[in-house]
Amino acid sequence: MDVILLERIEKLGQMGDVVKVKPGFARNFLLPQKKALRATEANKARFTQQRAQLEATNLQKRQEAEAISGRVDGLKVVLVRQAGETGQLYGSVSPRDIAEAVSAAGVSVERRQILMDRPIKVLGLHPVRVALHPEVIVTVTANVAKSPEEAEAQEKAGGYVGRAEEADEPDIDALLATVEPAAPETPPAESA
Repeated sequence: MDVILLERIEKLGQMGDVVKVKPGFARNFLLPQKKALRATEANKARFTQQRAQLEATNLQKRQEAEAISGRVDGLKVVLVRQAGETGQLYGSVSPRDIAEAVSAAGVSVERRQILMDRPIKVLGLHPVRVALHPEVIVTVTANVAKSPEEAEAQEKAGGYVGRAEEADEPDIDALLATVEPAAPETPPAESA
């Protein structure tokens, strides 16, 4: 199905491009979200008449996004979650969780603006892309930890710090050095 893009779509095209997409993608995403129009002759004529207005609106939204981008780019948000001994989360961190954390930090973003390939399922520092506008994409760091204290430690270490008890565990090589080797066994005498 051919559609006319009304805004820039990543990996698809710029505003005004006529692109061929799968019918389901057009029907379920592009058309309902008002990101594209069907590429009919009537819609092409309508788009050429409204192109200047659409470009002006797009430019205004982009300038607003660039003004906000300075406050959002490089922002670090802490998400406290339960996890196992290995750092595997019992649940996961979704785009909704990150959007709520960024909004709590003072910049209002929606869940659909968070660009994640898959949910976060381990503790640590994770870079997450936020699309303030289709042409303005910034990076936020999600610090996923078991507690606020562990989040501070991860921040200082630059990543997942693991278990604190590991430092208290003895070194296996030191234990093996203290053990005396066993005397070699002698084979039983053969009887004739």
